[in-house]
Amino acid sequence: MVLSQIMQLLTGIFEGLLGIPLFGGLYIMGSGYTPLFVMLVLHIITLVLASRDRRWIAGSVLGIITSIIGFIPIVGMVMHWITSIVLIVSVFQSRRY
Repeated sequence: MVLSQIMQLLTGIFEGLLGIPLFGGLYIMGSGYTPLFVMLVLHIITLVLASRDRRWIAGSVLGIITSIIGFIPIVGMVMHWITSIVLIVSVFQSRRY
């Protein structure tokens, strides 16, 4: 596994944790929305690494969008789920051409 795949897997797991009903919302709001900013930075780093390694970047782009609109309660939860799935699936995709 290259570094971009590891970052995609980690950000996918983190997105899944933030999408847990009630727990994710309480954690995000209780932390003053800081986890959304941290995830935004991690998704940008993952995007740069995946782009450099010519890997799928859709999950990272979706993660950036999710971090921006993640403060909307139900929409944010669903977006975290979708982003988590896309990121974890992209780990196992072959390289893009």
